[in-house]
Amino acid sequence: MRSRYAVAGRIRTVTVKSRPYSVFVRGFVRAALNAVRPADVVPSPNIWHWPDVYEVENRAQDVHGAIWTAISEECPFDGLDVVDVGCGDGYHLPIFASSARSVVGVEPHPPLVVRAKNRVTSLPNVRVVSGPAQRLPLDDGSADLVHARTAYFFGPGCEPGLREADRVLRPGGALAVVDLDGAASPYGPWLCADEPRYDPSAVEKFFADNGFSLTRITAEWRFENREDLESVLRIEFSAKVAERAIASVGGLSFPVGYRLHVRRKPKGLIL
Repeated sequence: MRSRYAVAGRIRTVTVKSRPYSVFVRGFVRAALNAVRPADVVPSPNIWHWPDVYEVENRAQDVHGAIWTAISEECPFDGLDVVDVGCGDGYHLPIFASSARSVVGVEPHPPLVVRAKNRVTSLPNVRVVSGPAQRLPLDDGSADLVHARTAYFFGPGCEPGLREADRVLRPGGALAVVDLDGAASPYGPWLCADEPRYDPSAVEKFFADNGFSLTRITAEWRFENREDLESVLRIEFSAKVAERAIASVGGLSFPVGYRLHVRRKPKGLIL
């Protein structure tokens, strides 16, 4: 999954490009999604429905490259083989490809697989494959870095994906998980208000208990205009929380806290 969490049975009203849309995820839309995804894949409520608006969001996120700086410091990937799990429409694949030896994007949602393939068609060291995190269609020991950004949010329950990442990693390789920091204002409180099941401290403890280091990152989201900012917040949150978030942002940018969790696969036997 490429998103912050899955939505179950929520009616959400959003405005995209000044047009109102009512989204009832349980019902017609949920049935349509079930027809194109494996039963064990949790849909992303933003990029699956509004990939063009999510493209605007991707361009606005981390305008100073703070997340990329942290990844490069913790697990540099120059000349290495990289796997991007839950790559969505492939937005981050060209960045990896600029210095990695090879890049594989893995995405479970067929329409996004098509978009990702179209994005990287001119990059000879990149390929995109279809599959879920818990069944990566990759060989054992074929990667040096497995990257998952805003894909593992709830901690407990993502163990199958973590085991698969370990399987495809070579000894000494790194698993890098980037998620949003629910304790960092202003985005974190919006996230927690919208999804009361999400406990940032419990997720943080889960990764710590599973041997991950933690790096906190503050990135800046900056938009070209208010229409883009408002459209993005309306696909990220329910109507009530989105309006609250929009009202609290006075300009075109705001800080967003992230966490980078990194775990390396041992190079030898653990006694």
